[in-house]
Amino acid sequence: MLIDALMLGIVAGIGILDGRIFGVMMLERPLVTGLLVGLVLGDVKSGIMIGAQLELIWMGIAGIGASTPPDVVTGGVLGTAFAILSGHGVAVALALAVPIAVLAQSLGVLVRIMNGYFLHKADKYAEDANFRGVTLMMWVPPILFFLSVFLPTFLAILMGAKEVTALINAVPKTILDGLTIAGNLLPAIGFALLLDMLFSKKMVVFFFLGFLAASYLKLDITAIALFGTCLAIIIYVVMNRDEKSSNTQAGPNDFDNLTEGEIDFE
Repeated sequence: MLIDALMLGIVAGIGILDGRIFGVMMLERPLVTGLLVGLVLGDVKSGIMIGAQLELIWMGIAGIGASTPPDVVTGGVLGTAFAILSGHGVAVALALAVPIAVLAQSLGVLVRIMNGYFLHKADKYAEDANFRGVTLMMWVPPILFFLSVFLPTFLAILMGAKEVTALINAVPKTILDGLTIAGNLLPAIGFALLLDMLFSKKMVVFFFLGFLAASYLKLDITAIALFGTCLAIIIYVVMNRDEKSSNTQAGPNDFDNLTEGEIDFE
């Protein structure tokens, strides 16, 4: 269990560094961390399935401005790990991942507050032309972010895996069935959060087009995505062609015969 805890802590640490060192490579997304957790614990199929369910819940979550969203890395890694270790799958993952992510959010806020101190230290070193100090201050925040998810994940798996698994196994089947039903509703909430940001009058027709394609034509997600891609290309080509034709109607010499007083700038 020590090796598993260490590896899962590293997985969480790599995920939290996404967008901070590696650039935005989507390593923090539950779909990716679920796969990695499955590889570590030897159950890739369950890891991908659980990660996909968690992705549906959190796909609309983003940190905007100074807001700190729930820690999807810690929640995703621990929720997936405990679900695989207990053998109860998606129901347990959804029940554990969401509250863990909310609790870990507080730790993320603390790290951001601490990073403010190192930012001011970097400014002071820059004024003194201390480039080594500036470089050091640049590396401290990512290290703190790494530790903020590595340590909770490592300790939770190392010290709490057996206890959590025993607790989950003691939960009555009726409650687990209820969690499964509730878990099936959570992806709808995730989509609702995403639509709340993307929904507009211009796009509503495409939303209903996809809904009708899934409901009446019985197309799967892949087919609808490919159909939407083709439709987007067609719309782009048509709009681009109309724009070019409107530009060519007014030739480059059409305004040569106008005097300054004849031009209406309004």
